[in-house]
Amino acid sequence: MTDRKTVALAALLVLAVALAAAPSPAHAVCDMSNDDFMLCQPAAAATTDPTPDPSAECCATLGKANLKCLCGYKNSPWLNLYNIDPKRAMELPAKCGLTTPPDC
Repeated sequence: MTDRKTVALAALLVLAVALAAAPSPAHAVCDMSNDDFMLCQPAAAATTDPTPDPSAECCATLGKANLKCLCGYKNSPWLNLYNIDPKRAMELPAKCGLTTPPDC
């Protein structure tokens, strides 16, 4: 069940990338700017096999993000538009050593 929660959280993270389309760092979703989301996109890409591990920058960004907020985006259809595999996205917090919110 924890893996499922982590996957859901990562998918939300990637979805937030779609919502944070403005390049300005001031425009943020769940405490992440579009640039922050793009740091994690390679590690969750749907068309890259295998995907690289999340970078240190991606993990640092996730560590500052509002993970509970990101959970609200886990089932978004926008992920496909950004070449994000929801399963891979939801694996990112665990790969970064982060705890997924219990109700995610």
